Amino acid sequence: MTEPKRITDPAEREAQLTTAPDAVPEDANERIELSEGTDGATRVDWTDDAAVRPGPADQD
Repeated sequence: MTEPKRITDPAEREAQLTTAPDAVPEDANERIELSEGTDGATRVDWTDDAAVRPGPADQD
């Protein structure tokens, strides 16, 4: 199995995420922040302004 292509160029990422008929430029906004956590593990946090977040809809 091959590794999926990672889009790192901001212009390419925006183009990919705004091609849908009703897409707006805000659809290409970053929604996660990566940092180094405990013992060198990668920590993934959702940005405060992410419109869609994991978990039940009533969870903050």
